[in-house]
Amino acid sequence: MIESMYQVQRESQSHWVPLRGCRYHVRLWGSGQPGATPLVLAHGWMDVAASWQFMVDAFSEAFASQRPIMAMDWRGYGLTETPPTDCYWFPDYLADLDALLDALYPGQAIDLVGHSMGGNVVMMYAGTRPERIRRLVNLEGFGMAATAPAQAPTRMAQWLNELQAQRAGDHTLKAYADAQGVAARLMKTNHRLQQDQADWLAQHWARPGPDGQWRILGDSAHKVVNPYLFRVEEALAMYRHISAPVLAVEASDDSLSQWWKGRYTLAEFHERLKAVPTLEKAVIQDAGHMLHHDQPHALANLLEKFLS
Repeated sequence: MIESMYQVQRESQSHWVPLRGCRYHVRLWGSGQPGATPLVLAHGWMDVAASWQFMVDAFSEAFASQRPIMAMDWRGYGLTETPPTDCYWFPDYLADLDALLDALYPGQAIDLVGHSMGGNVVMMYAGTRPERIRRLVNLEGFGMAATAPAQAPTRMAQWLNELQAQRAGDHTLKAYADAQGVAARLMKTNHRLQQDQADWLAQHWARPGPDGQWRILGDSAHKVVNPYLFRVEEALAMYRHISAPVLAVEASDDSLSQWWKGRYTLAEFHERLKAVPTLEKAVIQDAGHMLHHDQPHALANLLEKFLS
């Protein structure tokens, strides 16, 4: 045990749910009051369900004790057992979420929160199954840059080339000598992440293999590009179909511009959000893309007000 390890305030219980050829791992915090609206948390790309722990710990006791809180490891991440594949398809996340809600909360409307890739998933899902969502929170789920049909041949060729690289083992994820190496990697990516948080996350974000090397609990096939183009018009059609109130939360660092370097801007994202029928926007100060790590208390307070 690392002495500086983050001390969890609310322990989660692990459960596994068989669905769509996977054995899905979910973390449950408490059981809540009978009939209470479940809070479901969807993590982002190359992340895991345990990533929500800091935010869950920051919830007030009055809020956390009244409802079940659940987070899943998406297929190909964390402890979810996934059939071998050489690439992943975005619609599968929506189908997995739909099956998971049917298994755990049949016929019940939920509050749904998604971060980054998970934010994109929950926006699309809420526009597809509007009756399943009571309230929706999108944390830095910006979608993708607009594309043009002329890009299709190049994108499909890129997909084929990356599948070749995947077969050749060129997409293998980096291994680390120990958990401290994983923690250092997390802190390098996010300069606001505290040492105790990084030490704790490293234990859940990676695992040692038979050779003693620590590897991220994320399938390298996630690095393969999607062969189909992102169509803004289709995304907007789904946004318009969302019936739940939506809270769109951004970090003050503007990670969208940092990532896309001018090819897609925050102003474009805000324009897209105009399609959402009932929308609130908020900014978390002194935070980057991993805002649930950087400012868990500020985010928890914001969510409590919106979800209550």
